[in-house]
Amino acid sequence: MQTIQKIGIAVFAIAFTVFLTAPALSEYALSPDILQQVIQKPYHAAAITKEAQSMLGKTYSNNFIFINDLNTALSAAKTQQDQAAKIVHWKATALPEGVSEWDFRIGDLNPYRFELVKASSKGFLTAHTPLMLFLSFGLGILGALLYILPKGNSLAGIQHHGIFHSSMHFRGWLGILTGIFLIVFYIFLYWFPEYLTGWVQLVEPLSRRLSGNGASQWFLYGVLYTICVLVMGVRMLLKYRHNRYQQIRTLSVMFFQTTFAFLIPEILVRLHQPYFDFKNMWPLKYDFFFEWHLEKLLKNGTFGLFMLVWGMALFLIGVPVLTYFFGKRWYCSWVCGCGGLAETLGDPYRQLSDKTLKAWKLERYLIHGVLVFAVVMTALVLYTYFTGASNILFLSSYDVRSWYGFLIGSAFAGVVGTGFYPLMGNRVWCRFGCPLAAYLGMVQKYKSRFRITVNGGQCISCGNCSTYCEMGIDVRSYAQKGQDIVRSSCVGCGVCAAVCPRGVLRLENGDDIAERAQTERVIHIRLDQVGLLNQDILN
Repeated sequence: MQTIQKIGIAVFAIAFTVFLTAPALSEYALSPDILQQVIQKPYHAAAITKEAQSMLGKTYSNNFIFINDLNTALSAAKTQQDQAAKIVHWKATALPEGVSEWDFRIGDLNPYRFELVKASSKGFLTAHTPLMLFLSFGLGILGALLYILPKGNSLAGIQHHGIFHSSMHFRGWLGILTGIFLIVFYIFLYWFPEYLTGWVQLVEPLSRRLSGNGASQWFLYGVLYTICVLVMGVRMLLKYRHNRYQQIRTLSVMFFQTTFAFLIPEILVRLHQPYFDFKNMWPLKYDFFFEWHLEKLLKNGTFGLFMLVWGMALFLIGVPVLTYFFGKRWYCSWVCGCGGLAETLGDPYRQLSDKTLKAWKLERYLIHGVLVFAVVMTALVLYTYFTGASNILFLSSYDVRSWYGFLIGSAFAGVVGTGFYPLMGNRVWCRFGCPLAAYLGMVQKYKSRFRITVNGGQCISCGNCSTYCEMGIDVRSYAQKGQDIVRSSCVGCGVCAAVCPRGVLRLENGDDIAERAQTERVIHIRLDQVGLLNQDILN
């Protein structure tokens, strides 16, 4: 290891330590002014202020104790309001005249909890946010680049070199620590964001400059996500510098994540327009047809209507047309943020994708099951939106959307999809859970010109292609049979072709995709004849 790489590791370790300890540098003090500032609804404010009297004027040095006391106060206030409203069959029957139910009752406590914790924060971190931002994010980026850039001096090309024994594997110490950190981070991000307010404070100045609003846990996530794609994208550019396709594809995912997924939505908010990611679409964006989202778009005039039409046209027209010409790679490997993170941050784990037939069967059941779940959930949501009725037979649209958001949108896509990189490879979500990938895959398999062609006569069975396939495809078995690869799961990343030492594999578009994918072009020798392995000889 070069000296500059050792310096990079040391700098990154310092930055990561600062990042981890940053929340401990805050104190918390709740005041009447903070309650009035955060809680805009009078009945909510009165109930919460009453229950939080014991916290006022008290300074907490530990956020866990502060959040525990705040939770107690918020829960008591919610119970008080529910009792006053006299709930019958989940509906309030005793409300002040002229007051709507949810202006009186306290519903979801999470927004109040997060904003109150954040607003109550003070101390060194709050007073020196730019310094802490540099010491954590700035030095972290610098340290990572110092470690990555010297790799450009090595010889181009891909070799195994003990890839399955890497410490990034879940059986390696670094893989274990990384997996635990990612899983815990996603659990707190989705369900306990109030504990992340120290980290959110770090990116507060950046959020103010971009959108004009304070930072949320999702802005923090967007910053971390984009930094990972950009920094590890540099690593991808160096690692696959011998392959032009990989260079352009990596630059593409870096561009779309930075501009379309991060910057443009924040700038739209600053311009008083709806937050909107123009590259994201249903069913991956499962809440696209939720009533709050539809109403938000429709209330923003012509531009909001354009966003609605764009989002619908993207999955109704864009998917079949673009997938017909280019396969699902146009989205999964060039545009999608999930794929972008998998290809950059997740590249050290790509060899861990299970290539067994059992995994392939499970993959097909799971991913198409999630797609069906998304379609049913969306149908129920639209039924409720147009009719006002929330129940169809035994199904409640509110319950179904809630379960989808919890199981698929949070637990599967986040906790498992990224946290399991060191255990199951970098495309866990794309391979087993993404409903959009399932939709794209069906079009690719049956109505697309795209396939990976094989020159089986040149294959030396080294296994590089299968090892590096992140989608769990045993590419070598196709190459050995001389059979072109048309799999609905293939995202067309082209890494199998990039790591092949013999140039056996090529990514192509053509008209004879169905015929070529079914033909096995290998020499078959029998006592009475020699020829290509096909159905005539087998019979």
